Amino acid sequence: MSRPLRIALVVNPFRFKNRVPQHAPELARELLGRGHVVRGFGATPGAIPRSGDMGTSVQADPVVSIARFVPDVLVAYDALSPAAARAARCASKINVPLFLVEEALPDRGRRLERAVRWLGECLWGSYVRRRASRVIALDAVARTQAEEEGFDPERIHVLPGGVNLGHYRPDLTSPLPTQHGIRGRILLHLGRLDHGRGLEVLVEAFAHTVGRREGWTLVMAGTGPAAHHLRAQASRLGIGASVCWLRTPREEELPGLLAASTLLVSPCLEDDVSGWRVRRALACGLPVLAGRGSRSEEFVEHDGWGLLIDKQEEAGWEEALTVATGSPERRRRWGVAAREQAEERYAWPTIVKDFEALMLGELRQSESGGIAIDPAAGS
Repeated sequence: MSRPLRIALVVNPFRFKNRVPQHAPELARELLGRGHVVRGFGATPGAIPRSGDMGTSVQADPVVSIARFVPDVLVAYDALSPAAARAARCASKINVPLFLVEEALPDRGRRLERAVRWLGECLWGSYVRRRASRVIALDAVARTQAEEEGFDPERIHVLPGGVNLGHYRPDLTSPLPTQHGIRGRILLHLGRLDHGRGLEVLVEAFAHTVGRREGWTLVMAGTGPAAHHLRAQASRLGIGASVCWLRTPREEELPGLLAASTLLVSPCLEDDVSGWRVRRALACGLPVLAGRGSRSEEFVEHDGWGLLIDKQEEAGWEEALTVATGSPERRRRWGVAAREQAEERYAWPTIVKDFEALMLGELRQSESGGIAIDPAAGS
């Protein structure tokens, strides 16, 4: 690194609040560790780690506030969000590169987010597209969304979100199984209990494989509109005592719960289940069973650190559960490979090193005149 950069992280408050995966705070922490000066905008005070060298006052106009920080690079979240629009205005005002981070978070049932995206496309979408230097997509689904939003495919880079490998690791314990009387091995589903996510298929397949035996419990960790229906289904199939229903785990409870589980099961074939659960599971050495064609498929190698099921059908899941639950040695091998994969691909220092290289490369091109940055673009 030739010099420390001043980096402004501009988050979308509509999505930053009350969600588990927090890319911006981890990115900030790693950038600080690499000697850069970082400040977050749009989040509550203290939510994003920042440098002590702040010497600027908060202004009523967020663009003025960001500009007074005098960043070398702007990083904004959610490509069509108000945060991206503010960052684009500021990048034009002070003539610096703009990086957008596209997470493509789930929109199911979230009318406000869909409305904000539609508004963004109508009011500032074309301006942000012209002003963006690079788009960092966190997975293949996010890349597709960025392309559909009209961003230049050559400016889109897939760089996955990372995992804190010291926080998420194997051999942790959790008080939750004991508190809920869970004994034996755990099939863990982590996420909202929504209709259309294949959860009925999972419960049915569990009932026809290990659900009636001692030693296995299906743990449904989450809440949602399908909860009552799924409980009734489990009772009807005679496995009510083998299914445990947990509230959505708190952030501090997740590492232990993942490490204490035997398999993570993710039957959804839609794109509205993001991959952060899978990445964290891998870091805990937890093998994953997921559907082919799902968003999770990108993070799972079939028979490498889990299984991919071809269709969201009972027979496919019955076969997968039979194979996965029937071989402790295979699960052990999968668990070791899962942790190795997390260390190789999802370590934050590695990811931020690549992010930093992209920022420095963009700055070099800009300073050498390779890419013209027009302060008046879109005005």
